[in-house]
Amino acid sequence: MWDNRAAYWRWWRAGTAGGDRLPLVGPPRRPSRTDRHFTAHLGFTAADLVAAREVAVGYAEALSVLRPELAIGASALSPADAWHRAERLFCGALGPDAERCVDVAGHAGFHHASGPGGLGWGDGD
Repeated sequence: MWDNRAAYWRWWRAGTAGGDRLPLVGPPRRPSRTDRHFTAHLGFTAADLVAAREVAVGYAEALSVLRPELAIGASALSPADAWHRAERLFCGALGPDAERCVDVAGHAGFHHASGPGGLGWGDGD
């Protein structure tokens, strides 16, 4: 190596410190990700798992009305001290038009897409 000073290691694409010499570090080849997924954990108390499931479904549906960008199908319920035992709140079955069922997990009958005119599919009653 012909130079070991600190400024040498910090050249960027413009190569300001080195004049016509090429920089050592180039820009990243892969573009940075603009959107990432995050999870909000809401804690509440309930008498049992059935009551907790009803409260959690209510919270998820209410939040999806207020913020339509939320992924309601990714909602899950778990005990506060055992996140590894999370269970899905919504069905999430894939429909013929690549829509996801937004009914509660384990529902009987047809699957239904979101919205008032949502598509229905499957084996119903």
